[in-house]
Amino acid sequence: MKITSIETFTFKQLSFVRVTSEDGLQGYGQIAPYQANISALVLHQQIAPHALGADCNEIHALSEVVIREEHKFPGSYICRALGGLDTALWDLKGKRLGKGVCELLGGQPRMVEVYGSSMQRGISPEQEAERLKRLKETQGYRAFKIRIANNFGNDVDVYPGRSEQVVKAVRAAIGDDTLLYVDANSGLTPGKAIETGRMLAQYGVCHFEEPCPYMELEWTKQVADALDIPVTGGEQDTDLAQFRRMIGMRAVDIVQPDICYVGGLSRALEVAKMADSVGMVCTPHAANLSMLTIFTLHMVAAIPNAGKYMEYTIEQDAWTDNLFTQPLVVSDGKVQVPEGPGWGVTIRPEWLDRAEYQISKYTK
Repeated sequence: MKITSIETFTFKQLSFVRVTSEDGLQGYGQIAPYQANISALVLHQQIAPHALGADCNEIHALSEVVIREEHKFPGSYICRALGGLDTALWDLKGKRLGKGVCELLGGQPRMVEVYGSSMQRGISPEQEAERLKRLKETQGYRAFKIRIANNFGNDVDVYPGRSEQVVKAVRAAIGDDTLLYVDANSGLTPGKAIETGRMLAQYGVCHFEEPCPYMELEWTKQVADALDIPVTGGEQDTDLAQFRRMIGMRAVDIVQPDICYVGGLSRALEVAKMADSVGMVCTPHAANLSMLTIFTLHMVAAIPNAGKYMEYTIEQDAWTDNLFTQPLVVSDGKVQVPEGPGWGVTIRPEWLDRAEYQISKYTK
């Protein structure tokens, strides 16, 4: 069954993709958020020529073709755009077979335990502690992640002492019965990361994410080797060869591909398989409430090496408000995998109507 058209519905931060097959069936996916209007152009200009007329059921093979044929343009934008095509094709396949994507992967729709993920680094320790305590009490979260250091800061904190202050305040607020994850967002050099990790251990932190600049695998390995706390990473990476190195050298203890950044579900599944082959946990990155979280729910409900908790942002971003006719809900610290064929969600038609529209069509 051939792909006959690829459409995008785009604002600067978000772009949905609709793929149509020759029998008229349609599937929806999403390009990676942020600068999505640029990625949409990449999709139409560099990816659509390889996809139009191709077999819509050969999803993984098509992803490989795109990466191979566009090898002179490796990295972020190709993979961000490819993710939109790939995820739309998974939705199309699920609709054709009358199954949810997680069922196509051997799983079942279920409630997934999530950790409440803070995206704020400038928030005061007191404010962070208070809001996480409130969310624990009202929505039943049993795990949270907070931000320390400074994004790509190379040992620069938001202000001196904040990292330990926020960890201490949050731990006191949420209690010892709640798991605490910490994300440094590439903020530290190895020596400082090891020092910080030992401080985190004093507060029972169980997950130290991206301590060093993500491309510096040797730096991250130094930290992982020195600490007992699991060191995690991979959200920024797009090259499967880099993931093979990361996993093979044990630069991290837990691997975290982002479905939209890495080039779609097919490639994220490849990363999960690499990790599973060496007994490593895969906890995908899912830092916003776009379709990325939908994709990730389906993935973790199916892979054998998913972490106990999935990332779920606690922030309310205007650009992700009212995207779907049935919004996701946290209940007792869990979120239901959407049920129904494909991804199991419907994008609000009025959102699509307001977006910038582009189409690429197959011509024989």
